Amino acid sequence: MVYFVGAGCGAADLITVRGMKLLEQADVIIYAGSLVNPELLDYANTNCKIYNSATMTLDEVTAVMLEAVKKGLNVVRLHTGEPSIYGAVVEQMKVLDDNGIAYESCPGVSACFGAAASLNLEYTLPEISQSLIITRMEGRTSVPEKESIESFAAHGASMAIYLSSGMLDELSKRLIDGGYSKDTPAAIVYKASWPEEEKYICTVGTLAETGKAHGIKNLAVILVGDVISKSGYALSKLYDPEFETGFRKPKI
Repeated sequence: MVYFVGAGCGAADLITVRGMKLLEQADVIIYAGSLVNPELLDYANTNCKIYNSATMTLDEVTAVMLEAVKKGLNVVRLHTGEPSIYGAVVEQMKVLDDNGIAYESCPGVSACFGAAASLNLEYTLPEISQSLIITRMEGRTSVPEKESIESFAAHGASMAIYLSSGMLDELSKRLIDGGYSKDTPAAIVYKASWPEEEKYICTVGTLAETGKAHGIKNLAVILVGDVISKSGYALSKLYDPEFETGFRKPKI
């Protein structure tokens, strides 16, 4: 069996209990060494064989999986964050499907949630934003035209922008062109939940200036939206004394 496990956004104790147990039981671990906290490998047993996929191609990764499963071994493919977000997992699963090999996924904490925790942030404040857009700028991997930064910015919703911290000048311009004002609150969170985490509150207009001042070029998630200011929102109806739920009658 192959298990695709989300390592979480950095801190070793942010992996799920299920993910930790899968690491403990694994005979083979293939981990994304460029991004996954190596402390997670401490959960592996002493007989586990460990591969760093940072130095491997897709064919090499899947060859290790296929060979291990043929021997009846349990394989953990340890991905950074949450594998369903920019995890490149489906292409690996396709190879397993083609070879009749069973696999399961174990979710993880993505960087945007680690960043929100770092800032004690809520992305869905009533009357401010009720949506979170997770996206990226195009780089070596293209982005569909209908999913441009400008088109998403037009919604004015909360945004978490991955893989774009090296292009902050362009990102700032495109966010403003799409509809955010230059004074819209923004944040840069570098290596969320890692010991070396850095976090900076700024505005859409000062993203590039802030990133340059602190030497941020990669490994940061960019957050945008009025929710970052934590002001002007309405209280949740869930706890409103006039609001009836299946567990509570109105108290007024």
